[in-house]
Amino acid sequence: MRIACLPLLLVALALPGAEPAFSVLAFAKTAGFRHGSIASGKRMLAELAEEHGFAVTASEDAALFTADSLARHRVVVFLCTTGDVLDEAQQGAFEAFIRAGNGFVGIHSATDTEYEWPWYAKLVGGQFNGHPHNQDAVLTVVDRTHPSTAHLAETWKRHDEWYNFKNLNDQVTVLLTLDESTYQGGTNGAVHPACWYHAYDGGRAWYTAGGHTDESYAEPDFRAHVLGGIRWAAGATAKTATAE
Repeated sequence: MRIACLPLLLVALALPGAEPAFSVLAFAKTAGFRHGSIASGKRMLAELAEEHGFAVTASEDAALFTADSLARHRVVVFLCTTGDVLDEAQQGAFEAFIRAGNGFVGIHSATDTEYEWPWYAKLVGGQFNGHPHNQDAVLTVVDRTHPSTAHLAETWKRHDEWYNFKNLNDQVTVLLTLDESTYQGGTNGAVHPACWYHAYDGGRAWYTAGGHTDESYAEPDFRAHVLGGIRWAAGATAKTATAE
Protein backbone atom coordinates (compact mmCIF):
# COMPACT_ATOMS: atom_id res chain seq x y z
CA MET A 1 0.00 0.00 0.00
CA ARG A 2 1.50 3.32 -1.10
CA ILE A 3 1.03 6.74 0.45
CA ALA A 4 1.98 9.37 -2.11
CA CYS A 5 1.31 12.90 -3.25
CA LEU A 6 1.04 13.65 -6.97
CA PRO A 7 -0.01 16.87 -8.71
CA LEU A 8 -3.38 17.10 -10.40
CA LEU A 9 -4.79 19.43 -13.02
CA LEU A 10 -8.52 19.94 -12.68
CA VAL A 11 -10.45 19.99 -15.94
CA ALA A 12 -13.60 22.06 -16.29
CA LEU A 13 -16.88 20.17 -16.48
CA ALA A 14 -19.62 20.91 -18.98
CA LEU A 15 -21.16 24.35 -18.91
CA PRO A 16 -24.77 24.68 -17.73
CA GLY A 17 -27.15 23.70 -20.50
CA ALA A 18 -24.51 21.68 -22.33
CA GLU A 19 -24.51 17.93 -22.79
CA PRO A 20 -23.54 16.07 -19.58
CA ALA A 21 -19.79 15.71 -19.22
CA PHE A 22 -20.17 12.00 -18.44
CA SER A 23 -22.70 9.50 -17.10
CA VAL A 24 -22.68 7.61 -13.79
CA LEU A 25 -24.54 4.42 -12.86
CA ALA A 26 -25.28 4.49 -9.11
CA PHE A 27 -25.85 0.85 -8.16
CA ALA A 28 -27.33 0.17 -4.71
CA LYS A 29 -28.43 -3.47 -4.71
CA THR A 30 -28.18 -5.24 -1.36
CA ALA A 31 -28.10 -8.99 -0.70
CA GLY A 32 -27.25 -8.64 2.98
CA PHE A 33 -27.59 -5.78 5.46
CA ARG A 34 -29.40 -2.81 3.94
CA HIS A 35 -28.35 0.69 4.92
CA GLY A 36 -31.19 3.08 5.60
CA SER A 37 -29.01 5.86 4.21
CA ILE A 38 -29.12 4.56 0.63
CA ALA A 39 -31.98 6.92 -0.24
CA SER A 40 -29.95 9.86 1.08
CA GLY A 41 -26.96 8.72 -0.96
CA LYS A 42 -29.03 8.51 -4.14
CA ARG A 43 -30.41 11.98 -3.49
CA MET A 44 -26.91 13.39 -2.96
CA LEU A 45 -25.66 11.88 -6.22
CA ALA A 46 -28.63 13.31 -8.14
CA GLU A 47 -27.96 16.74 -6.65
CA LEU A 48 -24.24 16.59 -7.42
CA ALA A 49 -25.00 15.57 -10.99
CA GLU A 50 -27.36 18.50 -11.48
CA GLU A 51 -24.96 20.96 -9.87
CA HIS A 52 -21.81 19.81 -11.65
CA GLY A 53 -22.85 18.88 -15.15
CA PHE A 54 -22.89 15.10 -15.29
CA ALA A 55 -25.70 12.56 -15.57
CA VAL A 56 -26.61 9.86 -13.04
CA THR A 57 -28.86 6.81 -13.21
CA ALA A 58 -29.71 5.21 -9.85
CA SER A 59 -30.76 1.57 -9.92
CA GLU A 60 -30.75 -1.67 -7.95
CA ASP A 61 -31.28 -3.78 -11.08
CA ALA A 62 -28.29 -6.02 -11.76
CA ALA A 63 -29.69 -6.69 -15.24
CA LEU A 64 -28.11 -3.36 -16.23
CA PHE A 65 -24.71 -5.04 -16.06
CA THR A 66 -24.45 -5.89 -19.74
CA ALA A 67 -21.95 -4.59 -22.27
CA ASP A 68 -24.53 -2.43 -24.06
CA SER A 69 -26.00 -0.92 -20.90
CA LEU A 70 -22.67 -0.22 -19.19
CA ALA A 71 -21.34 1.41 -22.38
CA ARG A 72 -23.64 4.37 -21.66
CA HIS A 73 -21.66 5.23 -18.52
CA ARG A 74 -18.13 6.24 -17.60
CA VAL A 75 -18.37 5.46 -13.87
CA VAL A 76 -20.17 2.82 -11.83
CA VAL A 77 -20.77 3.68 -8.16
CA PHE A 78 -21.42 0.87 -5.70
CA LEU A 79 -23.50 2.79 -3.15
CA CYS A 80 -23.66 0.81 0.11
CA THR A 81 -24.01 -2.49 -1.73
CA THR A 82 -23.80 -5.70 0.34
CA GLY A 83 -23.45 -9.40 -0.39
CA ASP A 84 -23.43 -11.11 -3.77
CA VAL A 85 -25.10 -8.65 -6.11
CA LEU A 86 -24.00 -9.80 -9.59
CA ASP A 87 -24.13 -13.18 -11.32
CA GLU A 88 -21.22 -14.55 -13.34
CA ALA A 89 -22.26 -12.97 -16.64
CA GLN A 90 -22.84 -9.60 -14.97
CA GLN A 91 -19.45 -9.82 -13.30
CA GLY A 92 -17.85 -10.44 -16.68
CA ALA A 93 -19.57 -7.40 -18.18
CA PHE A 94 -18.37 -5.22 -15.31
CA GLU A 95 -14.80 -6.48 -15.64
CA ALA A 96 -14.88 -5.62 -19.35
CA PHE A 97 -16.22 -2.15 -18.51
CA ILE A 98 -13.24 -1.45 -16.24
CA ARG A 99 -10.77 -2.92 -18.74
CA ALA A 100 -12.14 -0.51 -21.34
CA GLY A 101 -10.71 2.38 -19.28
CA ASN A 102 -13.74 3.32 -17.19
CA GLY A 103 -14.09 4.07 -13.49
CA PHE A 104 -15.40 2.61 -10.23
CA VAL A 105 -16.39 4.40 -7.03
CA GLY A 106 -17.12 2.44 -3.85
CA ILE A 107 -18.97 4.00 -0.95
CA HIS A 108 -19.00 2.50 2.57
CA SER A 109 -20.21 -1.12 2.36
CA ALA A 110 -18.92 -1.59 -1.17
CA THR A 111 -16.20 -3.42 0.79
CA ASP A 112 -18.90 -5.69 2.31
CA THR A 113 -19.76 -6.99 -1.16
CA GLU A 114 -18.80 -9.97 -3.35
CA TYR A 115 -16.34 -11.68 -1.00
CA GLU A 116 -15.92 -14.66 -3.35
CA TRP A 117 -14.97 -12.57 -6.41
CA PRO A 118 -11.17 -12.05 -6.26
CA TRP A 119 -11.12 -9.52 -9.10
CA TYR A 120 -13.61 -7.30 -7.28
CA ALA A 121 -11.73 -7.60 -3.99
CA LYS A 122 -8.66 -6.14 -5.70
CA LEU A 123 -10.72 -3.46 -7.45
CA VAL A 124 -12.43 -2.17 -4.30
CA GLY A 125 -9.15 -2.43 -2.40
CA GLY A 126 -10.11 -4.27 0.79
CA GLN A 127 -12.82 -6.18 2.63
CA PHE A 128 -15.00 -5.29 5.60
CA ASN A 129 -13.83 -6.76 8.92
CA GLY A 130 -16.32 -5.44 11.47
CA HIS A 131 -16.99 -2.07 13.05
CA PRO A 132 -17.61 -0.45 16.43
CA HIS A 133 -20.64 1.73 17.22
CA ASN A 134 -21.12 5.01 15.37
CA GLN A 135 -18.94 7.73 16.88
CA ASP A 136 -16.77 10.75 16.19
CA ALA A 137 -13.26 10.07 14.89
CA VAL A 138 -10.41 12.06 13.39
CA LEU A 139 -9.14 11.34 9.90
CA THR A 140 -5.65 12.34 8.80
CA VAL A 141 -5.50 13.71 5.27
CA VAL A 142 -2.43 12.05 3.80
CA ASP A 143 -2.64 13.58 0.32
CA ARG A 144 -4.38 16.89 -0.38
CA THR A 145 -3.53 16.99 -4.08
CA HIS A 146 -6.26 14.53 -5.05
CA PRO A 147 -9.62 16.10 -6.05
CA SER A 148 -11.42 14.12 -3.35
CA THR A 149 -9.29 15.59 -0.56
CA ALA A 150 -8.07 18.95 -1.92
CA HIS A 151 -10.78 20.85 -0.02
CA LEU A 152 -9.90 19.35 3.37
CA ALA A 153 -7.64 20.57 6.16
CA GLU A 154 -4.85 18.35 7.49
CA THR A 155 -7.32 16.54 9.75
CA TRP A 156 -11.04 15.90 9.39
CA LYS A 157 -13.25 15.14 12.38
CA ARG A 158 -16.60 13.56 11.56
CA HIS A 159 -19.23 11.14 12.87
CA ASP A 160 -19.80 7.85 11.08
CA GLU A 161 -19.57 4.07 11.35
CA TRP A 162 -15.87 3.29 11.06
CA TYR A 163 -14.98 0.07 9.26
CA ASN A 164 -12.05 -2.16 10.04
CA PHE A 165 -10.57 -3.93 7.01
CA LYS A 166 -8.92 -7.18 5.97
CA ASN A 167 -7.27 -8.30 2.73
CA LEU A 168 -6.16 -4.77 1.88
CA ASN A 169 -4.67 -4.32 -1.58
CA ASP A 170 -1.13 -3.03 -1.08
CA GLN A 171 -1.15 -1.45 -4.56
CA VAL A 172 -3.61 1.31 -3.69
CA THR A 173 -2.63 4.86 -2.77
CA VAL A 174 -4.09 5.96 0.56
CA LEU A 175 -5.67 9.41 0.85
CA LEU A 176 -7.18 9.28 4.36
CA THR A 177 -6.27 7.33 7.47
CA LEU A 178 -8.18 6.94 10.72
CA ASP A 179 -6.45 7.98 13.94
CA GLU A 180 -7.40 5.03 16.14
CA SER A 181 -6.49 7.01 19.27
CA THR A 182 -9.50 9.29 18.64
CA TYR A 183 -12.21 6.62 18.83
CA GLN A 184 -12.89 3.14 20.21
CA GLY A 185 -12.85 -0.09 18.25
CA GLY A 186 -10.24 0.36 15.53
CA THR A 187 -8.20 -2.76 14.72
CA ASN A 188 -6.01 -1.82 11.75
CA GLY A 189 -3.33 -0.10 13.79
CA ALA A 190 -1.07 2.82 12.96
CA VAL A 191 -2.07 2.91 9.29
CA HIS A 192 -5.84 2.46 9.17
CA PRO A 193 -6.89 3.46 5.64
CA ALA A 194 -10.30 5.08 5.14
CA CYS A 195 -10.06 6.30 1.53
CA TRP A 196 -7.85 5.20 -1.33
CA TYR A 197 -7.52 5.07 -5.11
CA HIS A 198 -5.59 3.15 -7.75
CA ALA A 199 -5.33 2.22 -11.40
CA TYR A 200 -6.63 -1.29 -11.86
CA ASP A 201 -6.91 -3.63 -14.84
CA GLY A 202 -7.12 -0.79 -17.36
CA GLY A 203 -9.46 1.46 -15.37
CA ARG A 204 -9.62 3.59 -12.23
CA ALA A 205 -11.02 2.80 -8.76
CA TRP A 206 -11.69 5.06 -5.75
CA TYR A 207 -13.17 4.06 -2.37
CA THR A 208 -14.31 5.89 0.75
CA ALA A 209 -15.28 4.19 4.00
CA GLY A 210 -17.72 6.95 4.97
CA GLY A 211 -21.42 7.03 4.24
CA HIS A 212 -23.22 4.93 6.84
CA THR A 213 -25.40 7.75 8.12
CA ASP A 214 -28.05 9.88 6.44
CA GLU A 215 -26.24 12.92 7.77
CA SER A 216 -23.09 12.03 5.82
CA TYR A 217 -24.77 12.82 2.51
CA ALA A 218 -25.75 16.31 3.67
CA GLU A 219 -22.24 17.24 4.90
CA PRO A 220 -20.60 19.72 2.50
CA ASP A 221 -17.15 18.23 3.01
CA PHE A 222 -18.35 14.66 2.45
CA ARG A 223 -20.28 15.68 -0.65
CA ALA A 224 -17.19 17.39 -2.07
CA HIS A 225 -15.15 14.32 -1.13
CA VAL A 226 -17.41 11.98 -3.12
CA LEU A 227 -17.66 14.43 -6.02
CA GLY A 228 -13.88 14.51 -6.29
CA GLY A 229 -13.75 10.72 -6.30
CA ILE A 230 -16.34 10.54 -9.08
CA ARG A 231 -14.54 13.15 -11.18
CA TRP A 232 -11.26 11.32 -10.84
CA ALA A 233 -12.81 7.93 -11.64
CA ALA A 234 -14.45 9.47 -14.72
CA GLY A 235 -11.13 10.82 -15.97
CA ALA A 236 -12.45 14.37 -15.60
CA THR A 237 -9.18 15.30 -13.90
CA ALA A 238 -5.65 14.60 -15.04
CA LYS A 239 -4.89 10.97 -14.22
CA THR A 240 -2.95 10.44 -11.02
CA ALA A 241 -2.27 6.83 -11.91
CA THR A 242 -1.77 5.27 -15.30
CA ALA A 243 -4.32 2.60 -16.11
CA GLU A 244 -2.56 -0.73 -16.51
